[in-house]
Formats: sequence, structure tokens, C-alpha cells
Amino acid sequence: MFDKKYSLSDKKLIVKQITSTETLQIRHKVMWPSKPISFIMLPNDKNGRHFGLFVNDKITSVISIFEENNVFQFRKFATLKEYQGLGYGSLLLKKIIAIIKKENATKLWCNARVEKIKFYENFGLKSTHKKFKKEEINYVILEQIYK
Repeated sequence: MFDKKYSLSDKKLIVKQITSTETLQIRHKVMWPSKPISFIMLPNDKNGRHFGLFVNDKITSVISIFEENNVFQFRKFATLKEYQGLGYGSLLLKKIIAIIKKENATKLWCNARVEKIKFYENFGLKSTHKKFKKEEINYVILEQIYK
């Protein structure tokens, strides 16, 4: 049964900037739970901006953005498993796209797991020919050009 607390109509949905440390638990649990937590830390985390989506005051999704010369990359986008497929990650990504557009982004890009390409296409990102593999997982670089 669909639990009301997971509804997008819930009035306690908040996206706010957080610290890189606040992203770690969700990054680790969702992305690489079998690896040490250091595996999901980024060397440039201190240079990024990190955002969380809170549902009823509980952090459920995280994303980190990095900017260089108006080109933005988002990384370590993760939503707790029990909140996946309910629109929370989409809400967070929409908010991040709105933020970077206000900051005159010329391009947005990410490294995406191949099985998630369709999800990102819903936000206007397009697959490139650039592909790679990490820990037996296939990735493709997706991007959207704004100017």
C-alpha cells in the first residue's frame, strides 16, 4: 500500500544546501555499500555544493554539483531505496537544474550508469559517445548544452 508520507503532495518537502559530510551516509548506502565509506568520498568535495531533499525532516536524496567556467557537473546523486521511484530524486534534480540555469550555466553533465540513461533523458540530458567502466558497472557521460 502506498504510504502517504511518501507522497509528493506532502507539504514537508524541502531542498536545501548541506555539507559534503551530510551526503556520505546516503551515498554509501545507495551507491557502494560493500565498499569502505572512503570509496564514495570525492577529492574535490570541499569545492562542491551539496544539496539534500528532506521529506518530513528526513534526508532522503542527495546530490553534489561542481562548477568550472559555467559548466556544471552533478555527481553522487542518490536516493534512499525506500524513496526511489516516488519522484523525490526527480524533484531534487529539477531544483538543481533551476539553480544552475539562474547561474548562467552553459552546460550540465554527469557520469550515469547505463541503466539510468532514460531517467536523465527526461531532464533533457543526451548521451555522448564517451563511455567507461568502474567496478564492473558501465557508465556513459550525458550532457545538456544551454548556450
